[in-house]
Amino acid sequence: MKSSGPSPVITIAEQPGCLLVKFHGIQVAASARALVLLETNYPPVYYVPREDIEEKYFARTDHTSYCPYKGDASYFSLQVPGHEGANAVWSYEDPKVSVEQIRGYLAFYPDQVQFELLDAEV
Repeated sequence: MKSSGPSPVITIAEQPGCLLVKFHGIQVAASARALVLLETNYPPVYYVPREDIEEKYFARTDHTSYCPYKGDASYFSLQVPGHEGANAVWSYEDPKVSVEQIRGYLAFYPDQVQFELLDAEV
């Protein structure tokens, strides 16, 4: 089914400072190279380079989704002692050309994790 509205405007920018991502108080990612993706009618989404995650807390799942503007998404659950966030993280491993900057990055559902931004060092 075709959408009757215009395509959303998507912008991607570097996130200043250092972004910490915590799941139930445990830091699962920390990056001074995070990106923020802004899409019409959606809240901002932080993307963290795969190299900046603590892989031991991430488990790939079989869940997938498709966005006509970004491509196919693969999902990961977060697992820390006593807690699991099912499909709390996603990645566009082969994104559309218009959002190529997010290749190799992972994003987090904000209702599953806590974000903390630390100021950039001057």
